[in-house]
Amino acid sequence: MDQSRNWKNEDEDNLGRTELGGEPIKQESVVADDSAGPNEPLGSGHNPKKPSKAGSEAKEWIKALVIAGILVFVIRWLLVSPFIVDGESMEPNFQNRERIIVNKILYKIRDPKPGEVIVFHVPEESRDFIKRVIAVPGDTVRVEGDTVYVNDKPLDEPYLKKAIEAAHAEGHDYNDTNFPNAQFPEGTVPENTLFVMGDNRPNSKDSRMIGYIPMDHVVGRAELIFWPAAEIKYIGRGY
Repeated sequence: MDQSRNWKNEDEDNLGRTELGGEPIKQESVVADDSAGPNEPLGSGHNPKKPSKAGSEAKEWIKALVIAGILVFVIRWLLVSPFIVDGESMEPNFQNRERIIVNKILYKIRDPKPGEVIVFHVPEESRDFIKRVIAVPGDTVRVEGDTVYVNDKPLDEPYLKKAIEAAHAEGHDYNDTNFPNAQFPEGTVPENTLFVMGDNRPNSKDSRMIGYIPMDHVVGRAELIFWPAAEIKYIGRGY
């Protein structure tokens, strides 16, 4: 989901992708061999040539490869895509250079939900970001220190518990950018947009700085960390 596209920003997670695909080859019908000449008498004992076993096997391999190519194309472009995390804005839960699988079909069926990790386009910067959904259309959101309030209720963020506790043990907040702020004073999420933040709150360029994310910019949901092999994890909702 080989060419690569990388985000290049010291604070951001960029995503590179590997493109795969293939074009279908039309299968032709089998016809009888008409190699006997027009003047050859019937009953001469001539046997039409039969396709060689090697030739038949080669055709079967070609057909199998074509089908595999079509499946790869469909899966790669319509269902899922592999991406490379490039940056630190989603630490401690996503590490630099990890490979992830993004589900591209889910949000054609339903809208993103709070807690899900998404990949989305940022046209102004000609690249893709990976962030966590915090609030959805109609929600009110505010960020005060290490507490996020959605509809005036503190948001439970177990995925940040250890990071926040470590910062407090050092005598400071984990987060250093609040919301709403002077740049974005409106705290109600508009229709067809999302409020997102990176897990690495002090080192993430997200809705606190770039505003609400249009739904039609969303690529899909992060589903799986598949590399390094020792770090394979299902992400899904709320990881």
